[in-house]
Amino acid sequence: MIVVEHLAKRFAAPRHGLAVIGLHTGSRPPVRAVKDVSFTAPDGCITGLLGPNGAGKTTSLRMLAALISPDAGQMSVDGIDVVKRPREALARMGVLSDARGLSPRLTARENIVYYGVLQGLARDEANTRAETLADRFDMRPLLERRTDGFSQGERMKTALARALVHDPANIILDEPTNGLDVLATRALREVLRWLRSPEGGSKCIVFSTHIMQEVERLCDGVVIVSRGRTVASGTVPQLLAKAQEHDFEEAFVKLAFAPPKVRL
Repeated sequence: MIVVEHLAKRFAAPRHGLAVIGLHTGSRPPVRAVKDVSFTAPDGCITGLLGPNGAGKTTSLRMLAALISPDAGQMSVDGIDVVKRPREALARMGVLSDARGLSPRLTARENIVYYGVLQGLARDEANTRAETLADRFDMRPLLERRTDGFSQGERMKTALARALVHDPANIILDEPTNGLDVLATRALREVLRWLRSPEGGSKCIVFSTHIMQEVERLCDGVVIVSRGRTVASGTVPQLLAKAQEHDFEEAFVKLAFAPPKVRL
C-alpha cells in the first residue's frame, strides 16, 4: 500500500533572457510544482493519477520514487517512510519513468539482469526472473537483442520487466502509454490487470496519465490532480456522480478546472 499526504514541492524559477548574462537583478518567485497532493493506493488495485500536463503528477511520482525530496508532506510504502528510509522503500517498489533509461549497448536480458543485481539479486536469480518475465510479456525474441533500435513497445516491455525483476509489491508508472501504438497499449493493459490479480501478486499499482480512456478501462480508483493539488478522488462512477455528468471526460473537465474554493 502507498500513502501520500499533503505533498508539496517548489523549484527555483528558470532564468531567461538578460538574466542569464547578469543584466537583470530582479528575483523571480519559485515555481510551485506541487502544492497539496494526497492519495492512498491499496494493494490489488490500480490507482490512476489523472490530470492535465503540468498538473504535478510527474513531480509527485518522482518524490515518491525518492528521486527528489519534498518540501512538505509524508509518503509511505508498506508503512516505510520514503524520506527517512528511502532504500527500504525503494526495495518495495518498481518504478517505470517516462524516460525509459535503457542502456542501448546492452541486450534486453543484460538491462534486466543488471538492474536485478543492483536490487540485491544473485545473477542466476536475476537471469531466471528475466526469462520468467520475458515469457509473461511475450518478449522472449527480444532478450538477446541490443535495445538500441527497439520500438517504443519493445522498450516499454523491457523497461517494465526491468522494474519488476525484484518482484516488488508496489509499481509506479509515469505515463507508460506515451508513444505506444494500439497493440502495445493493449498489451500493457493486460499486463497491469494480471499484476493486479491474485495470480500476478495483487500488486499495488499507481500510474499517471492524462488519457481519460485509460482510466475508464483500467483503474479501480482515480485521483484527479490539477494545478498542483488533489481536487477529487474516487471510482469512475463516484466521480461521475460528484460532477453530475454521464460522460467521464466532461466530469474530469468540471472537476479539474473548477475555480478553486476561497479559503476564509
